[in-house]
Amino acid sequence: MSSKPIPFTRRDARQGTVWLKSAYAMFRHAPLAWLALLFAYYLLVAVAGFGPWAMIGQVVAGLLKPVFAVGFLAAAWTQERGGKPKLEHLFRGFRSNLYALIALGVVFLVGMTLAILSTTLIDGGMLIAVFSGAERPTEEMLAGGKLQLALLLGALCALPTLLALWFAPALVVFHDAGALTALSHSLSAAMANWRPVAVYGITVFTLGGVLPGLVISIAQLFGEAVAGLLGVFLVVPYLFAFITTLHISDYVSFRDVFHAGEPNSSPASAG
Repeated sequence: MSSKPIPFTRRDARQGTVWLKSAYAMFRHAPLAWLALLFAYYLLVAVAGFGPWAMIGQVVAGLLKPVFAVGFLAAAWTQERGGKPKLEHLFRGFRSNLYALIALGVVFLVGMTLAILSTTLIDGGMLIAVFSGAERPTEEMLAGGKLQLALLLGALCALPTLLALWFAPALVVFHDAGALTALSHSLSAAMANWRPVAVYGITVFTLGGVLPGLVISIAQLFGEAVAGLLGVFLVVPYLFAFITTLHISDYVSFRDVFHAGEPNSSPASAG
């Protein structure tokens, strides 16, 4: 297992949008294959969340998140070399450095749990209650501003974990890095590339949150029926394509930062 320094490149801010454009181009080349991967993954996550062992299943799903991330990386690696994404790619992480990938899953669970719990410092647990379905947001809650501040604090606390995990699965599988090495190099590369990372984040928030919400809001002016139809036939397919593009962009951004200018055959095979 390698512990040597892994060099990376500092990219311009505009690369944040280039990562998404390139990832979407890969999606458009084989949309059905990519959507099959996406549906299979989220079906497994949904099944894990049902039944009497739902809590355990959700924990296991969190632990295996980096493992399945390798599946999307393997599919993108294969497509980049002329192949097509296949369902078997989704399980490629189980044939890689499984212990290191599960260690990343532990970091994900602990980091996100602490970020969620941090919101109680602002709102006393209101945000958690709203997202868990225990309470419905009232006009008084929204007007008070505590929910918004709690959400902001939670996002800020989650940021280090997300940055440390951004490139980590790819570093484990393509560079044979251990968990700690992968986490530290991912965090260093993400912080050094804060400009494209910031542009990427803003673009994702705009395209994945603001734009769909704006479309639904405008549609509601013409009635709930029109809004429902647009939601089912326009917004939902758009979000499926967008979420798939995000998964692919993990590979695209990794290649751009850690293998800039290298031919497609540079990274080692994902298994």
